[in-house]
Amino acid sequence: MRRSTAILAAALLLPAGFAIAAETLTGRASVIDGDTIEISGERIRLLGVDAPESWQTCEDGDGGIYRCGGKEAAFALERFLSVSRPTRCRLIERDRYERFVATCFRADGRGVNRWLVESGNAVDWRKYSGGEYADVQRVARSKGTGIWRGKFQLPCEARAEHAGREASC
Repeated sequence: MRRSTAILAAALLLPAGFAIAAETLTGRASVIDGDTIEISGERIRLLGVDAPESWQTCEDGDGGIYRCGGKEAAFALERFLSVSRPTRCRLIERDRYERFVATCFRADGRGVNRWLVESGNAVDWRKYSGGEYADVQRVARSKGTGIWRGKFQLPCEARAEHAGREASC
């Protein structure tokens, strides 16, 4: 009993930005945007994926334009998560916005991050994923799934352009 109390006390003394890799957060996820959710008041950025921004538009392959970020990606993520709750996230670290960065799973074990890329609602952000989702992205792209059905700007490039700075994706 004393040892667990000492471990808990030591954990409470860790800096706020520090997250133990094995730490998890489980609960009903609310979708903030296409690659960010919230569980129990904690914002969670999904590791290694990048979804279009809420204001971002994409071409649909038939000459039309649609809101691929806010409307498509976020709503698709909400539908995906609602099939099997709760959502469990393996916390990695906190980002500069104080969100947790995590890999998340539905109650049935399906990977949320992987599904976003597989469904064409986000891209594999190699800079952070190390190419973990490259295989499912190739399939989504070859099938013209989600954003791959037409032309689009990579979300990291769209954010940089929107902010008037150089992209460093």
